[in-house]
Amino acid sequence: MAVTAEQVKELRDLTNAGIMDCKKVLVETDGDIKKAIELLRERGIAKAAKKAGRVAAEGLVEAYIHNGKYGALVEVNSETDFVSNNEEFKAFVKDIAMHIAAVGPKYISRDEVPQEVISAERETLKAQALNEGKPEAIVERMVEGRIDKFLSEMCLLDQPFVKNPDITVGQLLTELIAKIGENIVIRRFARFERGEGIEKEQTNFAEEVMKQVKGE
Repeated sequence: MAVTAEQVKELRDLTNAGIMDCKKVLVETDGDIKKAIELLRERGIAKAAKKAGRVAAEGLVEAYIHNGKYGALVEVNSETDFVSNNEEFKAFVKDIAMHIAAVGPKYISRDEVPQEVISAERETLKAQALNEGKPEAIVERMVEGRIDKFLSEMCLLDQPFVKNPDITVGQLLTELIAKIGENIVIRRFARFERGEGIEKEQTNFAEEVMKQVKGE
């Protein structure tokens, strides 16, 4: 069943759950708002969403470095210092640092993506779809689907978790919030890759070999 933006907004207003979570349960429940709310509660998503407004200023800063080639630094906040010392919380923060280093998201959530970035990508995708000969009547729908994929690839919370691609990082976070009972926020991160941004000299291996053969 096709889910409308109005249905997603209504469910989001009622539960404060994430847009993608709302859309998913609405599809599963054929648009039944009441059943969708129950499903969110069963999965702990509605419970976790209610904690989202609470201040989280404690937590940890964690680093992950892979063979000296690339790494990440991430800050994950909790409401209390008690949770900061929780082993499950510590493991989560380490996993998030590793995921960021390995996958390289650009933003934490869709809310952070500048509108100009989305608009530019939308125009590019629209031009591509028209060049492919797609009918204009379906181009807009195609573009929105591709924009959704574009954002999912760029945003940390939408990405499949590197250690378990069956769930997203956002779902992993929601499960932890529901389990621990405190608001937990992935606040900021930075990723580093050795040599990134440096213009490197490009060497043609075949030419180098020929120079050696000729004694140049």
